[in-house]
Amino acid sequence: MDLKQNSEVQHSETMQETYSRNPEKPWAKHPVIYEINTWVWLEELSRKYQQKVNLSSVPPEEWDKIAMLGFDAVWLMGVWERSPAGIEISMRNKGLLEDFNRALPDFSAEDNVGSPYCVRNYVVDDHLGGPQGLAAARAMFRDRGLRLILDFVPNHVAIDHPWVTEHPEYLVQGNADDAKKDPNSFIESGGKVFACGRDPFFPAWPDVLQLNAFAPGLRHAVIDTLTDVAGQCDGVRCDMSMLMLNKIFERTWGNRAGTKPAEEYWATIIPAVKAKYTEFKFIAEAYWDLEWELQQQGFDFTYDKKLYDRMEHQDAESIRQHLLADRSFQEKSVRFIENHDEPRAAHTFTGGKARAAAAVILTLPGVKLLHEGQFEGRKVRVPVFLARRPEEPVDQDLLAFYGRLLKGVNHDVFRNGEWRLCERSGWPDNQSYLRLLTWCWVKGEERFLVVINFSQETAQALVHMPWEELGEKKWRLKDVLSEETYDRSGSELLNSGLFVNLEAWKCNLFQVLAL
Repeated sequence: MDLKQNSEVQHSETMQETYSRNPEKPWAKHPVIYEINTWVWLEELSRKYQQKVNLSSVPPEEWDKIAMLGFDAVWLMGVWERSPAGIEISMRNKGLLEDFNRALPDFSAEDNVGSPYCVRNYVVDDHLGGPQGLAAARAMFRDRGLRLILDFVPNHVAIDHPWVTEHPEYLVQGNADDAKKDPNSFIESGGKVFACGRDPFFPAWPDVLQLNAFAPGLRHAVIDTLTDVAGQCDGVRCDMSMLMLNKIFERTWGNRAGTKPAEEYWATIIPAVKAKYTEFKFIAEAYWDLEWELQQQGFDFTYDKKLYDRMEHQDAESIRQHLLADRSFQEKSVRFIENHDEPRAAHTFTGGKARAAAAVILTLPGVKLLHEGQFEGRKVRVPVFLARRPEEPVDQDLLAFYGRLLKGVNHDVFRNGEWRLCERSGWPDNQSYLRLLTWCWVKGEERFLVVINFSQETAQALVHMPWEELGEKKWRLKDVLSEETYDRSGSELLNSGLFVNLEAWKCNLFQVLAL
């Protein structure tokens, strides 16, 4: 994963920049987060070093490779204790077994270590190094100026979670008739019948039980759980967060949930945790146009799946229209082109489109979420149940591109500056400007202009920068991706605009420097 393995000087410079970040300072306004499938990653390190590697024994140079890429935080996905009962259930699920064999043609039962979203306990799994291992990893991150993100699953727990026997009132319950009529959605345990966890648009998940968002006792227990988690990391990515909204939960569960509380679930939980950990961040996996509502209830950032869908299926103008949304909403959005739930970007965005899409997300406001394996061009989406993944060839050209792109955006202006869309225009006989995405960043004297051709045809345009201070000065536009430079007068840029001519899927990342 060492994007700069052939350049010791570049490595040293980047390390100095990264290490200068102080994790005691406030979060960056627009952070970059790196997701790692923890179990798979540690298994590969164990093979690489020919010895068991867990979170407490990861060689420092592996943390260095991550830090030098300029991230603000690392999301260690899947560290909590997994459910043996959940593994047994999954091994009887024909659809899951087909998925396992698709990803791993030589799959065997030992490869299934259970879903990280079938949590038996919010304690770091012993296989990964336990709580001491996590503490060691966090110390390594802090030494390198990185913050740590972990998972939280609000909607459900494993069927062998302690709450099932100790606090059955925290769960949605049914009766014997439910278990008899719908055994795929209700499970009997300890003389009680519990509802399996679900998304209202899909069949129930047979390996988990549904928590009751309306139960007062549950809300207090979740506050205690998350407060404990907050002592171990710097933020949580909350799985399927919108399922716990009052209106969604009531629609899904009706009378089984009991009386709807006056206060929303997240509006109760988030302030209580932040009362002790003020810098702790809540990130919502969210869909169904409920992102704004979740932001209003306290989430610092919410998934922007709509942008992903527009990049996959629509054109540049559709993406631009999406980016006209309220500025505060934009700044709280999580941009991505892959994560553990989505297909690999190299599979979805083929050819040059993968690079253009990467340039889009890494130069927009809000959180930028990147996924381990994305830079190398991995194409196989690995089910989260699996302990290993297949070997795949590294796309060296894509790897080199990400190296240039990550270095290009490793400036404070992209983390804490102000972002604005730029206008672009064409000519009566040439409307190809509609294929271009254009925006800019500014912080103090630091300025960047981004131009991306999000199409499979060449495009020309005049790009208009919203900087009156360009004045009569001379300016140098340095493309940090290609190292090409262009000198222009401020009056020309203000009056006429910057002429650009970009081939399909190409992008310019101009650093704008006064001469």
